[in-house]
Amino acid sequence: MKDQIYLYPLWIRIWHVVNALLFIALIFSGLSLQYSNNTFNLLPFDFAVSMHNISGITLSIAFVFFLFWNHFSGNGEHYRIKSKGYCAEVFRQFRYYAFGIFKNEKPPFPITEEQKFNPLQKFTYVMVMYVLLPLITLTGLGLFFPDILPDRMLGTTGIHFVDLIHIVTGFLLSIFMIIHIYFCTIGRTCSANFKSMITGWH
Repeated sequence: MKDQIYLYPLWIRIWHVVNALLFIALIFSGLSLQYSNNTFNLLPFDFAVSMHNISGITLSIAFVFFLFWNHFSGNGEHYRIKSKGYCAEVFRQFRYYAFGIFKNEKPPFPITEEQKFNPLQKFTYVMVMYVLLPLITLTGLGLFFPDILPDRMLGTTGIHFVDLIHIVTGFLLSIFMIIHIYFCTIGRTCSANFKSMITGWH
């Protein structure tokens, strides 16, 4: 164990697994609702509506839990972005992912207890956890309680505008999830990072 670091406490691992399962449920139910018609349904329509609503509400509760525990556990420090030299660090990490990793170069920002995320990961996770997830949560609540929405927004109905933002945000989060799973295979072995989320040890 001397060459391993305990990076993922139990609460993060439980939240991560619950979050992933809920998001998969939201993707399938959301796609079914988006492309439902008289000839084909990925899922039965009423079931898809209930599945999407329940999963969305549960995901929102889990997100509030994440914000609370991330702040008070100290884990939130890993999400703080420094301004000085940060863009250059992001570029170095991007270059490593694009070229260096295929040349067997060493990572420019190896994982430590103090630096759980490399600069590109940090930027991505901040965007996901503090921009996109709040946005999809708020728009989801607006669609769940449409009476609170204004009648008109930017030349269209309020519900249509909010629905569009909700769908685009869901699409961006779906892309993130696919890329996230792919990058999880980049480790000492293809399964090493997945095992880390089970055991907590990197």
